[in-house]
Amino acid sequence: MLTTAARVYRETRKKNDQIFNTWVMRPIAALVVAVLAPTRVTPNQVTLLSLVVFVAGAVSLVAFRSYRGGLVAVAVLEVSYCFDCVDGMLARFKKLASRAGHLFDFFTDELKAVLLVGALAVRTWRAGGLGLDGAEWASGDPRFLLAGIGGVTLVASAISLTNFVRSPDVSGREATVDAYYETVQPGRGIGPFATTFLRFLNHYPSHLWLWALAARMDAYFWLWIALNALYLARGWLGLFLRFGRG
Repeated sequence: MLTTAARVYRETRKKNDQIFNTWVMRPIAALVVAVLAPTRVTPNQVTLLSLVVFVAGAVSLVAFRSYRGGLVAVAVLEVSYCFDCVDGMLARFKKLASRAGHLFDFFTDELKAVLLVGALAVRTWRAGGLGLDGAEWASGDPRFLLAGIGGVTLVASAISLTNFVRSPDVSGREATVDAYYETVQPGRGIGPFATTFLRFLNHYPSHLWLWALAARMDAYFWLWIALNALYLARGWLGLFLRFGRG
């Protein structure tokens, strides 16, 4: 089992992957792939499982507003993310990768992003916490819900922007199935520190558990909104420069 898992890890790692994935999540996912590879379980079924588990984690964020409840909810979200790694690794290991499967995976990731900001908004509304002005807002403060509506709008807009700029008509690049099999090259470095740090901040599975341990899920709620707002502003600046010229 461990020998197969090591082979899975070597053969299915993605290029330009997150540090958290490289050293934590993909080794765990490789063990799961080693178990699933001989079975008839498909990558798309694992993608669906990942979404179902994520929904359970989002519901837990809202339902269990205590410190321990937050830890349990984030643990469930991390399990969901593990399956999110498993589906692609299983597809690459069994040579089943496809454009449709990749798009389906990305579609479920979009749903998760919207669910996360919505669940965090309702959680902070129920429990109270850090407000946008730096002061503590009481539980039941409607400003949390208003921020949640704004956050969902920002996240959904950022997702739409990503889909638009990645479309072949705009990007000029047509994704091929071969691209889904590109793995890390031996001896490849991690990359510039600034880029790595920004990708780390934008990758919630890498550090959401830290915010849960620190009992500052309210602070992460604002960080998640801010990161999506910055991404959206940067993207729209590029669109204005490209499409706004005479």
